Amino acid sequence: MLPASLSSLHSTNVRTSPYLSPLSSSSSLPSPSPSLSLAPSFSHLHHRRLVSFNTVRGNNPLATKAERRGLSVTCASTCEPLKVMISGAPASGKGTQCELIVQKFGLVHISTGDLLRAEVSAGSEIGNKAKEFMNAGQLVPDEIMVTARLSHEDAKTKGWLLDGYPRSFAQAQSLENLKIRPDVYVVLDVPDEILIDRCVGRRLDPETGKIYHLTNFPPETEEIKARLVTRPDDTEEKVKSRLEIYKQNAKAILSTYSNITKKIDGNRPKEMVFADIESLLSQAKREKMKKTTAVKPVHERKSRSNQVSSSQDNWKGIPTRLNNIPHSREIRNYFYDDVLQATQRAVNDGRTRLKVEINIPELNPEMDVYRIGTLMELVRVIALSFADDGKRVKVCVQGSMGEGALAGMPLQLAGTRKILEFMDWGDYGAKGTFVEIGSIGANEVDEQDDMFILVAPQNAVGNCIIDDMKAMTDAAGTRPVILINPRLKDLPGSSGIMQTMGRDKRLEYAASFENCYFFRLLYYAGTQYPIMGALRMTYPNGYELYKRVDVPSGGEKYVILSTFTEKPSSDDINDAFLGKPRQRERCAPPPTRSKS
Repeated sequence: MLPASLSSLHSTNVRTSPYLSPLSSSSSLPSPSPSLSLAPSFSHLHHRRLVSFNTVRGNNPLATKAERRGLSVTCASTCEPLKVMISGAPASGKGTQCELIVQKFGLVHISTGDLLRAEVSAGSEIGNKAKEFMNAGQLVPDEIMVTARLSHEDAKTKGWLLDGYPRSFAQAQSLENLKIRPDVYVVLDVPDEILIDRCVGRRLDPETGKIYHLTNFPPETEEIKARLVTRPDDTEEKVKSRLEIYKQNAKAILSTYSNITKKIDGNRPKEMVFADIESLLSQAKREKMKKTTAVKPVHERKSRSNQVSSSQDNWKGIPTRLNNIPHSREIRNYFYDDVLQATQRAVNDGRTRLKVEINIPELNPEMDVYRIGTLMELVRVIALSFADDGKRVKVCVQGSMGEGALAGMPLQLAGTRKILEFMDWGDYGAKGTFVEIGSIGANEVDEQDDMFILVAPQNAVGNCIIDDMKAMTDAAGTRPVILINPRLKDLPGSSGIMQTMGRDKRLEYAASFENCYFFRLLYYAGTQYPIMGALRMTYPNGYELYKRVDVPSGGEKYVILSTFTEKPSSDDINDAFLGKPRQRERCAPPPTRSKS
């Protein structure tokens, strides 16, 4: 008998999912109360407990990292204030954006020019030192004023916005040596020709000090217009010179802040520019809040679980005892983390059409131990992790398909929308702000959405979800769309005949999603016990084929048999288990022999 036939890999013996009408779905899933355990009467779930809605912290087995952080409580007093540097060429709109940032975030605005005038006028110690430099005909070192101002109590408690400083590599390094470093270095990026036009068109009202622009911001009255003057440094020649100086300074300090530099397109209305800056700084603030919380996120819990469960020490890439149901918390966290890291790498690399395929027993709808709660928890971990990074995530579940008496949905998805709606999404209000629940379709794509997670989209007998998916992905454009355990093979129509019209196009579309994560257990053909091995792929790596091996102590381990750059066929896997050369190697032409 050949091991690990890919009837399990390609799911050729898939049972057609039964249907639930909207009425029966609703009646089998009562509206949850805060401490209700849902137990829908799905036959293939053996009435297993799905999701607990107990909100008491510490008792909820599905408590997420966001919920456990308690961001709105524990960070209110302990989170370090935000520290921001902003840079921009003359007329880039930096002054306007600084005003808006201070209004929104309450940061202390620190500008070296303003500091010098204020300190000299006040006759302070710093002002007197500055006078000494000026009386000697020397430039006042900015470091004296900046470091002194940053040491004030308001800057320490409220956070600071450093405007136009540092301007040289030496200044940047001086701040680094003093351990003064921003969370974000914002650069307003505006084309030179726009900057020159803004400067040359600027006019100053000598009575009020207000700046106008002849085209973009004209004076309110003819009286004001009559008294406007051109500043001496707003000629085209001087503007070009200032731009060159700015570019040299910006280039000099780039290496110091390259990993925290964020460029913002400044050639837009000020409201649009600030919207991007606000989103950026809000994300930086959330990151600081995460770092100051005592509880680690889900994907860092493996170190804790290692202390609890010594069996994890022997996993070596694949958890053991995967046929033990329910899975342990350590096993679930392992897979949540594995999926999350692969998905994040793919999204960060600019991949936009992704799919996750994972069929551990609790996530395999072919098995009677399938648990909808595990799928929902996986989706929640992924959604909250991207939401923590400032992305607006829409989690989508397909609705009822068909018409009239034939309306319904696959049993695997029945009730999932309600479960997602009533799940605990954490204390800091992620759901409804950074996470939205929706359906599959073009009308679900909103302008503010950054990415979409589609929960187990699948075709059903007589109905196809692919048309709605394609409309949605077309509307999403370049925004990431992630499918979790999709099942997009064509199924027979109500007459028992395959849906043939447009079938090639549908299958081509389904194949356009690339795997960012793949995990499938391998069994003997036609069985689901014992586990023979596993096939695993995490972006951007290839496919790894593992064999399960019993060890003398009564345990088990997984050893790697082979690796593949592409998804292996059933023959490739069987050959690897039997120690045969690969199909490609057998089919290769024999080497030619040179004639003697």
